[in-house]
Amino acid sequence: MRLLFLILLATALAGCNRAPQNVYQGYIEGEFILLASPYAGQLQKLHVRRGDAVEAGKPVFALEQESERAARLEAEERMKTAQARLDNLKTGRRAPEIEAARAQIVQARATRELSASQLAQQERLFNGGFISQARLDEARTAHARDAAREAEAKAQLATLTQPLGRKDELGAAEAEVAAARAALAQSEWRLAQKSLTAPVASGVQDTFFVEGEWIPAGRPVISLLPPGNVKARFYVPETVLGSLRPGQPVEISCDGCGAPVRAAVSFISSQAEYTPPVLYSRESRSKLVFLIEARPQSPTSLRPGQPVDVRLTTPAADAATPSQGGGKKATQ
Repeated sequence: MRLLFLILLATALAGCNRAPQNVYQGYIEGEFILLASPYAGQLQKLHVRRGDAVEAGKPVFALEQESERAARLEAEERMKTAQARLDNLKTGRRAPEIEAARAQIVQARATRELSASQLAQQERLFNGGFISQARLDEARTAHARDAAREAEAKAQLATLTQPLGRKDELGAAEAEVAAARAALAQSEWRLAQKSLTAPVASGVQDTFFVEGEWIPAGRPVISLLPPGNVKARFYVPETVLGSLRPGQPVEISCDGCGAPVRAAVSFISSQAEYTPPVLYSRESRSKLVFLIEARPQSPTSLRPGQPVDVRLTTPAADAATPSQGGGKKATQ
């Protein structure tokens, strides 16, 4: 009788410890943003601390920038010089030279009008028989000469107002300006890489250096964790895998978290994580488990490394919940 009682008690305790159906153990993992500068330098200013919340676009750290500022100033002056050379080639002569040419046109026009009046007078005298043909020819020659001088003055003014540079010279100067502008943009980008800002609103997970330390090129200085970059990782048995699909709703629960957090399946592994070696017999297939990831549908207070329970809100295949725990990856 006592043996029967012990058997019944053990059966009842086993039933009490059985995990609920469609609930699987897992943990929270974070996808961190590691901020680093592609250039080395001394850390001059660290604007945030571990645990701070930082808004998008706010500065987080700055390295020394003396060399980059000097390079940008040099690039600016080179661009100004190239632009001034191009502007000079595009313009004509100086203003006093142009004004002198215009004055010459006015003088030539007055001389040509005077000779035209004298020619008309000589023609009337010749028609009246008062002067000879030679005098008339002299008047016509003088008028033609003055008209040519006026045309010459106009041509000189047109030449003075044209650009100094030829077509090839202008093309070379424009290319020089474009190269100087690109060098300036590159120097500005290098300067910007010495002072980084938060790409998105995030929490500061960790800082790896303190002010005054030398930062190697490409070494992360700050680790950020945006609220949307957390996910639950859990494992389901092979018998449940076929009933899961991306986007399937799940609920994430944890100790002290209050109401369950709604999430959706975002990744289903195609490879078993814990498996017996060599062959998958019918008896051993029940031990296969597959990694599943689910992302919360709204920002939560879940933290990386936090153990959680994930419940499938839609019934999966009727199978016993496998024992959860660590293990080595499959060996082929």
